[in-house]
Amino acid sequence: MDEISRRDFLALAAVAASASLISGRGVAAEMTAQNLTEFQPLGNVTLLHMTDSHATLLPVHYREPDRLHGVGAEAGKPPYLTGEPLLKHYGFRPGSLEAHAYTHLSFAEMAAKLGPMGGYAHIATLVRNIKSERPGKVLLMDGGDTIQGSATALWTQGRDMIDVVNQLEIDVFSPHWEFTYGIDKVKEYFGDTDKKGVFKGDFVAHNVRDTQWFEPVFNPYTIREAGGVKIGVIGQAFPYTPVSHPLRFVPGLTFGIEEGKVQEHIDTLRNKEKVDIVVLLSHNGFSVDWKLASRVKGLDVILGGHTHDAIAQPVKVGNTLVIQSGAHGKWLSRLDLDVKDKRVRGWRYKLIPVLSNAIAPDPAMAKLISDIRAPFKDKLSEKLAVSESLLWRRGNFNGPFDEIILDALMKHYDAEVAFSPGFRWGISILPGQAITTEDVFTHTGLTYPNSWSRDITGADIKHMMEDVANNLFHLDPYARQGGDMVRVGGVSYAIDPKKPMGQRISDLMVGNKPLDSNRTYKAAGWASMQEMKGPPCFDIVANYLRQTGKVSIEDRNRVRLIG
Repeated sequence: MDEISRRDFLALAAVAASASLISGRGVAAEMTAQNLTEFQPLGNVTLLHMTDSHATLLPVHYREPDRLHGVGAEAGKPPYLTGEPLLKHYGFRPGSLEAHAYTHLSFAEMAAKLGPMGGYAHIATLVRNIKSERPGKVLLMDGGDTIQGSATALWTQGRDMIDVVNQLEIDVFSPHWEFTYGIDKVKEYFGDTDKKGVFKGDFVAHNVRDTQWFEPVFNPYTIREAGGVKIGVIGQAFPYTPVSHPLRFVPGLTFGIEEGKVQEHIDTLRNKEKVDIVVLLSHNGFSVDWKLASRVKGLDVILGGHTHDAIAQPVKVGNTLVIQSGAHGKWLSRLDLDVKDKRVRGWRYKLIPVLSNAIAPDPAMAKLISDIRAPFKDKLSEKLAVSESLLWRRGNFNGPFDEIILDALMKHYDAEVAFSPGFRWGISILPGQAITTEDVFTHTGLTYPNSWSRDITGADIKHMMEDVANNLFHLDPYARQGGDMVRVGGVSYAIDPKKPMGQRISDLMVGNKPLDSNRTYKAAGWASMQEMKGPPCFDIVANYLRQTGKVSIEDRNRVRLIG
């Protein structure tokens, strides 16, 4: 990629006092509520990207993680920077809008001051304004995990979100959690290689094939034009869908990274279809995209999702720009490209925090959302308890809302230990804020919510934890299958991510006593890969909160990170 021209740079410098962008020359002035949407256009194409909204229709608080541990060559680099090291890396000032949006620092205080972020009505305003500014030059893409994660999405089987993304006029979409409604529902909404679905844009997923004939189930790519530029977009569904979710949702299907197929599609698009640039709309997760970008040729941009990383600046791998756009509708990525002679000769980027108090909602989208929520209004707004603590979930290890889920499971089943998946989705609750039924579903709203209880040996507990730790901290990104560390209740432990498989977990304690490998413990959990008959986790948590009334989650120091 060529550097931006001197003329472009001078134009950028002229607006640096009122805009915060990133280009080939770095970060400009500090972002404020007044200038957060300002952008000095560049070139002939604008790519807009959002991902992992998890059906979050309204503005919310979403705390970024305080601990993300990178291993190997990724250690100490974005996205494995949090808190003060992240501020230092990007030159963000403590207490600034960027500091609040990108980190956990002083989160409750800053959230009370700045208000919630996201909301599809506010995103719609941003998209509308950018399209008005750049007529015919904008392509809007969604990286998936969009129709799952809320009460209304669960109760409508994701149909509410199909209406929303159609209203937003998403051009291209690639999936992950969408498959948890089952393959028939995915085809109804998004179509397949033979027909269109309810979704009005293009649904692409090159790496989903049937196991009998190994034929593609969905279109592998689409070709769109923007600003006179012919753009090939390859879709990459989450590679480990049949492993991370019950197989019954995708029977007879195979997924995978399919690196070789990615290269084949790039070559086809460039040599046969004669496109000008190639984009991968990916749900691999950042580390997989990072590795993939280093191993294929001819890929200009990866618009990534799955790991919920809000990365302020594209990571350049060879000639490929790797981008991640956060989660829960909190961010909208804007990438302007100067494309000439089938080359990206310049780029300019901004990850826009959707600060709802500073962006007027789009009236049409606001009405659609109101209509969607109206039949469920009373149930959604039921106040279950009041939180005296800041509740959050995102991070490598247990968060306070995880503790509520675990406490509820342990109480319900009178269990000694409890397990909850390390899902990255789930909004944050501020101190003094009521916890509603809707809030519970933002942490537990999935299509396999049933709980379980059984006896399990100490050896099995350690094996389970070692298995998840290997998935999270394996040196090879291609061997990581998604999610953070399993959340544990009644258990504390030490973990050394640098150790090999089977040796990362140590100092395991259950009820303040060392884990006995030979002893049997009563355990509880939910979201099993097998069909379970226990009550749904969201009912258990809601009942627990009703009985508790107030929750105060202290730091339980469950995890000691070695190294």
